[in-house]
Amino acid sequence: MSTARAPGARVWPVGALCLAIGDALQARFGAVAVEGEISGLSRAASGHLYFALKDAQGQLRCAMFRRAAQLAAFEPAEGDRVIVQGRVSVYGPRGDLQLVVESMRRAGLGSLYEQFLQLKQRLQQEGLFDAARKRPLAALPRGLAIVTSPNAAALHDVLSALRRRAPHVPVLLAPALVQGAGAPASLRAALAQLYEGIAQGRLRRADGQPLHIDTILLVRGGGSIEDLWAFNDAELARLIVQSPVPLVAGIGHETDFTIADWCADLRAPTPTAAAELAALPRQQLLQALQHNHDRLTQALDRYGMEQQRRLQWAGHMLARPSALLAQHAAQLQRNAQRLRHSGQQQLGRQALRLQQHGAQWPRALQASLQAQQQRLAQAALRLRMLDPQQALERGYAILSTAQGEIVREPAQLQPGQTITARLAQGSATLQVPPHTPRASPHPQPKPPPAPQQKLPF
Repeated sequence: MSTARAPGARVWPVGALCLAIGDALQARFGAVAVEGEISGLSRAASGHLYFALKDAQGQLRCAMFRRAAQLAAFEPAEGDRVIVQGRVSVYGPRGDLQLVVESMRRAGLGSLYEQFLQLKQRLQQEGLFDAARKRPLAALPRGLAIVTSPNAAALHDVLSALRRRAPHVPVLLAPALVQGAGAPASLRAALAQLYEGIAQGRLRRADGQPLHIDTILLVRGGGSIEDLWAFNDAELARLIVQSPVPLVAGIGHETDFTIADWCADLRAPTPTAAAELAALPRQQLLQALQHNHDRLTQALDRYGMEQQRRLQWAGHMLARPSALLAQHAAQLQRNAQRLRHSGQQQLGRQALRLQQHGAQWPRALQASLQAQQQRLAQAALRLRMLDPQQALERGYAILSTAQGEIVREPAQLQPGQTITARLAQGSATLQVPPHTPRASPHPQPKPPPAPQQKLPF
């Protein structure tokens, strides 16, 4: 029986219809976030991931291409509950509805990670992470304490590493829960009890001898962020920084970080690494001990040989006391001669220096005296040249008014004024004529000189 096609109905090719459905879904939903459990995970040789997200009501095929997979913050595994973001499409070759995943994160981690960052910032402001308070580990610990679960695989790893590297170091276990709601309180109680035992000195070894703890190991194996959440407790962090001895945190794997790691004196990437950091290898200690033993033996041998040589020399000298006395007497005589000779040489040098100075002093004194006399004569000559009396002796006169003012130019004189002329011998009173001609501003030309008469010889 055949069915007739409705007149004018469009006939779709299969591929075109799949593409159109994909476009319609993309336009309808755009970018979506989907939460579910990973199922059927496979990784192609190209690096692409293929899996299905499922829950109790359904499942959705997903494809996560290599670039997006490389940017994921963790390695997804079968059964992981995740939240993915991507776009809905239709895979044409099979006509399957699928989600092209662009990013992925663990479900439920958003709020936990936000709490972690807030707590980390608050404790950092309190100074719990300051590097200045970090203490170095004891190079040769007398004892180690391990805080972890007795059933944890991490305890087995730590004990194996310690037995291999430092079997001579005694170990004390402080049991505590490391996962679950009661883990933070259990860890705090174990640390507090351990601190009290260290402070009071009441910790004992298996043989009853006192146990001195120099380092504490706080360890736990790897796990999800929920599994390690007990080590992100604020009160536990404050208790860690109060440890009376250095504390090493070895929690999770190398990529795992907790608040306890930041508060500890030293952070180890794994529990095994924490044990290796806390105790040096026994073989290394034996080598260092042997090296120090060899150095001490060599030093003692050299000291013994030196003392033996000195003892032999002393015995040789004591066996011949007269020779020893003669040796000291000769040395004393040489010292006396050296002293006398040195004193005579010193006196001779001083006498020669005094004689040389005695010959030089009269000549130097005579030269200095002559120089002083010459300078004195030059000063006296300059003084005589500046003496006004010398000018008066040559016929000059010094004119002064009745007020004692020296007359230097005609403008200072008035007709009929009385002035005094100081001469070389005495003085004379003069009167300015009533009409004293003033000097012409333009000098008159001099008359030509009279012709000279030639002498008859």
